[in-house]
Amino acid sequence: QVQLVESGGGSVQPGGSLRLSCVASGRSFSIGLMGWYRQAPGKERELVTRITAGGTITDADSVKGRFTISRDNANNAVYLQMNSLKPEDTAVYYCNVQAAVGVSCCYTFWGQGTQVTVSS
Repeated sequence: QVQLVESGGGSVQPGGSLRLSCVASGRSFSIGLMGWYRQAPGKERELVTRITAGGTITDADSVKGRFTISRDNANNAVYLQMNSLKPEDTAVYYCNVQAAVGVSCCYTFWGQGTQVTVSS
């Protein structure tokens, strides 16, 4: 199994910035796709951004130019730098990882979620 631990959420005023981190741990795993999803109250969980092992990035249109995903393969970590935050970015943010475990592929793992609140 792979465990994901997120950090970095919080409250910020519109126009502010936050940085989320997610670190994966476990035994005998190899991570492929890493990404961030979010879920606002009363809404479905949606993709925010994701990055392949090779570095190809896919962003939701709503965050293009404001959010930046990056990954540190050596430390099994993924980050989300969020700038120019808007009230509509308020949601619980979840780290998502697709990984091979042992000789079996592929599994999807989720972080515990971290609250991001953008409000004046």
